[in-house]
Amino acid sequence: MSPGRAVRLLLYYLVARHLPASNTRLTGWTARVRRAVCQGLFQTCGDRVNIEHGAYFGDGSLIDIGDDSGLGVDCQIYGRVTLGRDVMMGPEVIMITRNHGVDRTDHPMRLQPDADERPIVIGDDVWIGTRAILLPGVTVGDGAVVAAGSVVTHPVPARAIVGGNPARLIRYRDAPRAPR
Repeated sequence: MSPGRAVRLLLYYLVARHLPASNTRLTGWTARVRRAVCQGLFQTCGDRVNIEHGAYFGDGSLIDIGDDSGLGVDCQIYGRVTLGRDVMMGPEVIMITRNHGVDRTDHPMRLQPDADERPIVIGDDVWIGTRAILLPGVTVGDGAVVAAGSVVTHPVPARAIVGGNPARLIRYRDAPRAPR
């Protein structure tokens, strides 16, 4: 790791991560500080990216973030994740790209190796609600909505609205709504 990268990581995790969320009166400068520190950490970082208070993403080297996207308050990202353009993320979203091994019954689970990493890919114009959990290998299509509290275990089609545990299709955004 380069000295500059190490300094940025220290600045983020010791200072910038703890600055107030961007919806406070201090919105302008706290968001700009986090963005400036994080731009050098991510594999790619688009324009006008917003990293919220408390976001955790390891060293950031496995993360690609498109223009006008953001990491929500207290979100946690573990592993290789790609966010397209215009991705909104609510608080406390978790993305995990690797599971722990459980196949061998002759060894305690704590001693089993992790399964292979399966990256998560989020398309453009996606909204991920509060406390959603996205599991290894999930893809979320363009224009999709993941409802708050959902556990996403399978691919989400473009323009789909999914919710629940496990997340299931509720409807498509461009489908006519049923009368109430």
